[in-house]
Amino acid sequence: MDYIIGQGRSAPAAPGTIGSSGAPMPGGAGRDIVDADERTFMAEVIDASRDRPVLVDFWAPWCGPCKTLTPVIERVVTAAAGRVKLVKVDIEANRTLAAQLTQLGLPLQSIPMVAAFWQGQILDIFQGALPESEVKRFVEALLKASGGAMPAADVLAGARQAMQDGHADQAAALFGQLLEVEPENPDGWAGMVRALIALDDDAAAEDALSQVPEKLHDHPEISGARSALELHRSGRKAASELDSLRAAVEAAPQDHDARMRFAEALNGAGHRAEAADELLSIVRADRAWNDGAAKAALLRLFEAWGHGDPATLAARRKLSALLFS
Repeated sequence: MDYIIGQGRSAPAAPGTIGSSGAPMPGGAGRDIVDADERTFMAEVIDASRDRPVLVDFWAPWCGPCKTLTPVIERVVTAAAGRVKLVKVDIEANRTLAAQLTQLGLPLQSIPMVAAFWQGQILDIFQGALPESEVKRFVEALLKASGGAMPAADVLAGARQAMQDGHADQAAALFGQLLEVEPENPDGWAGMVRALIALDDDAAAEDALSQVPEKLHDHPEISGARSALELHRSGRKAASELDSLRAAVEAAPQDHDARMRFAEALNGAGHRAEAADELLSIVRADRAWNDGAAKAALLRLFEAWGHGDPATLAARRKLSALLFS
């Protein structure tokens, strides 16, 4: 199977209802990015916001920062794939409308300014030419408030669920879709690597790691995925000795070295809970053994599995109970 791998803060505004004309939306109102004026504002913004959130970008031809911000908003809205609409309003050409909106508390004296409308009301605003990351967070918060989410969030949730359900091939495909949309998403890259590891495709996992953007190399999720690959490689070799290591531990329960190797083999064979339990048994017997090697090994497993993995959460609870009892 082939896996596609892609290469200032908001301030709340006082809610205000402008009202509803009851008029049907014009033919172009269903598009994601449109221009509006005094005549079409009601349909393009107020009426449209009853179906999906609407961002209104207030700008003017003489506003330099506006020319910087508008393309940024357009990219974020396009990435939202129809979940949010952008309406651009030239306040210089629509002074009457600008005056009416100013009376509702919109600070149009200072642009660029973007207002978020939902259900006919002003939900939030931001001012200034924010960087794309901040605009994205603003839109994500808007979608969350309206009961939605960015496509990437939906895909990530689906990929993680597929991993939990044991469908690593499906998860890999979904992580690939996510990276096509957001090539600098650390969760997407880490998830892709872990999915490929689950499919026992170390070469593909290594290739995915080589494609991670340089700025993400030290991100905790990427470090964890890298550790997961290292553990998988060493564990696979140990897994071939699983039966003999199990017998060695049963024959000498106090042999912590053998138990450590057994835990490594269990992890390599995909038995995460059992691997954690073997290391926990060492901590329980002698937490200071070999300078706390069992605890350190557990923490490496947590990093490799991912801090939100069910096996990590369960083992971390047990470890905490041991350390703080």
